[in-house]
Amino acid sequence: MLIKTYPVIALFALCLSAFAADPSPSPQPKKARFRVTNLLTIQVPQAAKKVRIWFAVPQEDADTIIHDFKVTSAVPVRYDTDSWGNRIGYAEVATPVQSQVTVQEDFDLTRSETHNVVDAAATRPLTDAERSALSRFLQPTTYVVVNDQMKKLAASIVGNETNPVLTMRKLYDWTYHNVNYWVKDPDHLKASAVGSSEYCLSSKTGNCTDINSLLSSLAISSGVPVRMVYGSLFKPTLNGVDSDASYHCWVEFFAPRLGWIPVDASLANIYAEDIKLTEQNKKLVTLTTSTGYNGSDAGKVNFYFGNLDERRAVWSLGRDLMMQPAQEDGPVNSLSKVYVEIDGKQSTNWTRKCTYTEASL
Repeated sequence: MLIKTYPVIALFALCLSAFAADPSPSPQPKKARFRVTNLLTIQVPQAAKKVRIWFAVPQEDADTIIHDFKVTSAVPVRYDTDSWGNRIGYAEVATPVQSQVTVQEDFDLTRSETHNVVDAAATRPLTDAERSALSRFLQPTTYVVVNDQMKKLAASIVGNETNPVLTMRKLYDWTYHNVNYWVKDPDHLKASAVGSSEYCLSSKTGNCTDINSLLSSLAISSGVPVRMVYGSLFKPTLNGVDSDASYHCWVEFFAPRLGWIPVDASLANIYAEDIKLTEQNKKLVTLTTSTGYNGSDAGKVNFYFGNLDERRAVWSLGRDLMMQPAQEDGPVNSLSKVYVEIDGKQSTNWTRKCTYTEASL
């Protein structure tokens, strides 16, 4: 079932820090397959007149195939695309009599590693025509802020560099070196509630959305087109476990002749140093990664500049989404799970439980 395709490149880099292709043969990318259940439960208050539900749908891309997609719900479901081109599900209940509405998605997902050669010599600065064509990816959003402070910081990091690969690598390195994922010290660090570049810059901490929002703000300030990707990590520790898989996000940037290249500064931050594991942070740190944490790993830091592991799903792209049919309570910050309006106002009185079982290929 083809839901959505967006461009990626499919080569492998063994030496990202040098930004050069390795002439040796590329190994076959790893693959994984999962049976996924995504259960959404929306609580309906008494006297509610209308409940509207927009929910994330698993997206296909060059590395992901969705099989046997099925939705189970007592209310009719339709599908449309939002302002970023994501395919989304929609359900509406007028004069509801039930106290809750449930929507369950079941599907098989097969994913391959994303491998790229991130060769700075293979690209060039963007032309004015390219900047115009990619203008939506050079615009700030509500929580990906571009202001004088961001521009000044970006300029101090990038200098006179105009090559988008070299520019983005400088910003990537600065970001994972200068912020801390909150899971490292949950007693003293915390994430914002919205995924904010300003929060991350001022507090020097946050979750994946805060950290990658900051990277996005710095990239846009430097003239590099970016888009944020919202998905999930399917960790081995949650395989077959009745516990929500939460969500994860990362960034893609555009470089001429190379296309859209993924980077994950938040996971780079986890692997950039030896974290002292304690009773408070050990489980959180482990669940933040795709395959666990065993100390600093420069290879993984380099890997996440241009490459992604196979244990991922993609739910949506972009921020400040406008839905179809249109919502009433302003742009939707992001859609990694579900967005609900009750009588025209956003409601957060819902739960999502995404579970999965790894299957043999």
